[in-house]
Amino acid sequence: MVKSVAIDKRQLQIMDTTLRDGEQTSGVSFSDTEKLSVAKVLLEDVKVDRIEIASARVSEGEFKAAQRIMQWGAEKGHLNRLEILGFVDGKTSLDWIHRAGGKVINLLCKGSLNHVTHQLRKTPEEHIADIQKSIDYATELGITVNVYLEDWSNGMRNSREYVHFMISKLKDMNIQRIMLPDTLGILDPDETYDFCKEMIDSYPDVKFDFHAHNDYDLAIANVFHALKAGIDCVHTTVNGLGERAGNAPLSSVIATVKDHMGMKTKVNESMLNRVSKIVESFSGIRIPTNKPLIGEFVFTQCSGIHADGDNKKNLYFNDLLPERFGRIRSYALGKTSGKANIKANLEDLGIELSPDALKKVTDRIIELADHKETVTAEDLPYIVADVLQESVEQRIFINNYALTHAMGLRPSAMVSININGKSYEAFSSGDGLYDAFMKAVKSVYKKLKKPFPTLLDYSVTIPPGGHTDALVETVILWELDREFKTRGLAPDQTAAAIKATMRMLNLLEHTVNDKVE
Repeated sequence: MVKSVAIDKRQLQIMDTTLRDGEQTSGVSFSDTEKLSVAKVLLEDVKVDRIEIASARVSEGEFKAAQRIMQWGAEKGHLNRLEILGFVDGKTSLDWIHRAGGKVINLLCKGSLNHVTHQLRKTPEEHIADIQKSIDYATELGITVNVYLEDWSNGMRNSREYVHFMISKLKDMNIQRIMLPDTLGILDPDETYDFCKEMIDSYPDVKFDFHAHNDYDLAIANVFHALKAGIDCVHTTVNGLGERAGNAPLSSVIATVKDHMGMKTKVNESMLNRVSKIVESFSGIRIPTNKPLIGEFVFTQCSGIHADGDNKKNLYFNDLLPERFGRIRSYALGKTSGKANIKANLEDLGIELSPDALKKVTDRIIELADHKETVTAEDLPYIVADVLQESVEQRIFINNYALTHAMGLRPSAMVSININGKSYEAFSSGDGLYDAFMKAVKSVYKKLKKPFPTLLDYSVTIPPGGHTDALVETVILWELDREFKTRGLAPDQTAAAIKATMRMLNLLEHTVNDKVE
């Protein structure tokens, strides 16, 4: 039976808090330039509705970042879309936000009796009075106020009367939106639906946001049920960054609400992968390879049966087409690949094999995979040549190189490289030994007016155990018209990187349109 998606005609708002709650991920700290870059991409390319960019009073660095973003926001007309977390602390947070140029405060108030009693040591009435003073001062400064009810989920479980007391008072104040956070990530989908429905039914004129945390891996499910209950704005972070187990990932929220609820957003899906990679780079937090929509392998089919079905009638496609998210579908090489997977990869490289040769290549890949060897599409020409007992012509190779790293001096490299039978020499310094080597090689390629790919990512793997003589595997991701990886293996990290680089240069030099019979 084909599932029918009920069309929800509401326009969903997205408030992304990568630059505030996302930065509360352990070990993550964005520079002011990084924050500005992410803010620009989120608002102008991804097109989320609002972003939360900072917490007031945190540091001078946080103030500088907020100020730079606000200056840009003023030029672009985005000030009402840029929000800063502030506290019920008299005038302190509001003055901080005002000096930074901010126009919206997300005021952190207490959403449970436990918090107001034991953390603030105040009565609910005293807390409301303090909130009113903050809102009055915000109005004087021309700052719009949204309110976070911190620990709201525990408040609904354990002090429901307090929650209703707070909202009954807040709804008559000069507040734009009331934010309902599952601060400790305790809710399940049923509770989320019931609690959000109770808020909406009890206060139909109040605009509510829902803010999920992922402690039980239920953030997306809870967002889904909050929307079913009638919430029309949810909070996200890029890559699911955030306190402890993180928040609801932006990419997953967008796909879920579109495909399962039929709701509309302003978000440009094709930019989700781009912002994901930018935040991965700035945060230093690697995206799990199997993370939905943005993980490296989520649009990679491993089973040969799947590749065969896709080749015949896209039998293993679903609504999550990679092109929607700026991705492409690929077929993995391994022991479950089968001929269909391998044939698809060979066709991408412009290589055509006879049935007998294809079987031999398939058997070799299965053999390598059984020994836990990583096999990539870029390895295929070498595997084909080896299986068919042909030699791969190394059109480019290193005659020799000398790398120097002395204390107090910049690393340097002297390189002699042979390209199509002619040798070239170059010298360069760099920020590291490999950087110096790359600059020397690039200088040769620049003189020859030959294209040189961009290095996108560089990863090093050393087997566990701590042995100083362990082999090092370096995997480098390149881009020139398309993205591709090469690997190098050596006892030394720089030597492994140089091997990966030479493999890349030879792959580029060879025409992939030659047919191998």
